[in-house]
Amino acid sequence: MATDDPGILPAENWTVQGTSAGYGASDGESSTASLTESIYAYRTLHGRTYHADRGESQYWGTNDNRQNESLDINHHACTLALDGKLFLAPLEKDKVKNALDLGTGTGIWAIDFAVEFPDATVLGTDLSPIQPSFIPPNLKFEIDDYNQEWTFPQNHFDYVHTRWLLGTPTDWNVFLKRAFDSIKPGGWLETYEMSAIIESDDDTVTDQTALGQWGKIFIDGGKKAGRSFTIVQDNTQRKAMEAAGFVDIQEHNIKMPIGGWAADPKLKEVGLYSQLVLEGDPEGYVLFMTSTLGWSREQILAYIAAVKRETRSGKLRPYYKQKVVWGRKP
Repeated sequence: MATDDPGILPAENWTVQGTSAGYGASDGESSTASLTESIYAYRTLHGRTYHADRGESQYWGTNDNRQNESLDINHHACTLALDGKLFLAPLEKDKVKNALDLGTGTGIWAIDFAVEFPDATVLGTDLSPIQPSFIPPNLKFEIDDYNQEWTFPQNHFDYVHTRWLLGTPTDWNVFLKRAFDSIKPGGWLETYEMSAIIESDDDTVTDQTALGQWGKIFIDGGKKAGRSFTIVQDNTQRKAMEAAGFVDIQEHNIKMPIGGWAADPKLKEVGLYSQLVLEGDPEGYVLFMTSTLGWSREQILAYIAAVKRETRSGKLRPYYKQKVVWGRKP
């Protein structure tokens, strides 16, 4: 682990659960490693587990059951926000033969996509082996680090999908250029990113509220880690896609309420699920970043309690923004 980087928690802050063996692939080797005991060598912070050490690649969310349940609920909220759709790119079922889901997490999106596209070969990759064993026959999961050199064949995938990777790619331009190279001419890339900033239109969420501090925690912590948490604000997806060479780029902006305050029935349902996501495991989302910023355990717990009080009070009308951007390789 790179302890000389002030944004990466030093080794003494972590304990390792299980074997201390290395992950497997070193620089110059394949980024895709076989499933060995080493990838179960989870690091722990205040009792929560994180993926095995991969050097510079550190995902800020935990990978234990509490967080995974929250992510699966979030999948439902995101799908509701897209009116039940898994994607917005103009895919044709008979033309999608190979699809890739980067940062697949629990694999729930990849599973649903594989069911919808039974004739396609679907690959989901992640840093943690937290995906289920019982999956569609056309789906495969692999442990992979997309910040390393890619070993996927060039001009291979008809569709590459990413969701909620913010703060993880070390360089979005490099990342999406690698995706571009791996996609067939005529194939599509789609990225779905969220804003870390929780805001409101009626000034109920302010800098003096816990929810109003949420974005600051991630943005300041991300700066220490050398990662950006302003992907939506900076329009990073579109800029990096344009730089990579994608064309026919389109985007769809989404407002995700937190809580049941929205008058629109669909947004109200989305907001209730978003609240369930946030209240289900706020620690799993903020623990890494608050610790990186030097917060004590007591400060972290107090902040989490304040977040829960605010979301349950019904006095605030919080939301965060999401942006879906898709483009075609010419």
